[in-house]
Amino acid sequence: MITKTFFRKIEKLGISLNRELDIISKEQLSIVETAEKSLIKIDETIREIKISMTEVVFESVAEEAYFFKNLKPLFISKFIYYSKILSIETSRPNAGQKELRKYYENELSKLKNYYSENRDFYTYYRRNATYLDHKYFVRRSYDLKMELSSDLYNFDENFTSSHDLKIAQIMANEDLEVYILNIINTIGQLSAGNYSSKFPLVWSASKVSLIELLYALHQTQCFNGGNIEFSEIVKATEKLFELDLGNSYKTIGEIKSRKNGRTKFLQLLNDNLNQLFLDSDA
Repeated sequence: MITKTFFRKIEKLGISLNRELDIISKEQLSIVETAEKSLIKIDETIREIKISMTEVVFESVAEEAYFFKNLKPLFISKFIYYSKILSIETSRPNAGQKELRKYYENELSKLKNYYSENRDFYTYYRRNATYLDHKYFVRRSYDLKMELSSDLYNFDENFTSSHDLKIAQIMANEDLEVYILNIINTIGQLSAGNYSSKFPLVWSASKVSLIELLYALHQTQCFNGGNIEFSEIVKATEKLFELDLGNSYKTIGEIKSRKNGRTKFLQLLNDNLNQLFLDSDA
């Protein structure tokens, strides 16, 4: 299988998986049931990718690095995300609001600790740097002088580079942070394991994706006929979803500096909608 065909297949698998996860999220299931059902679908997709990997030979180091840096983490991050939610919710203490808040705040601290422990690589990732891609994202090319996972030798070396799992973990952590913050913000409304909020919608994609969407809407003058500052749009959205989007202008700068696929989230929306229309026409 040539790499272009392989990459197209990965893209289709991603669109299909996102559609299936969206369907699951709309079912009347508990958080634990949603996580379990989602993990089954994600596992099936990852196994299909692994099988396809045995049929492809990357034509260049750049193509191999692209797969392990930009494509594989999209799937693994989802598996990490739902696995962690399953762990968090099944271990949640049957306690009062004060103890519950403390429990979720502790989970939030674990995410922050991961960023601190991997500060150098996190900076490399967020800056979209490429000068170490040939070591980080090419199989069997790691340098023993680099900081490596102690589990490295337990991984499938045909399906793993030294650092692709770190990117997947960072992506999962961004979504987990959103999830946990929403739980903490609504902790006073917890009852019998069901989470409710005054506003019925919870943003479950990454903060970066939300800022990318808001900026696109702002540039298209979708709010107030364009007579509003982007910062005001961000503040209104933060209040609506009870989120902290941080330095939105810095995030926009990072989006602009992406080497490939600047508008990743907008492209994903476009792909999903087009695929839905194609399926309905079939």
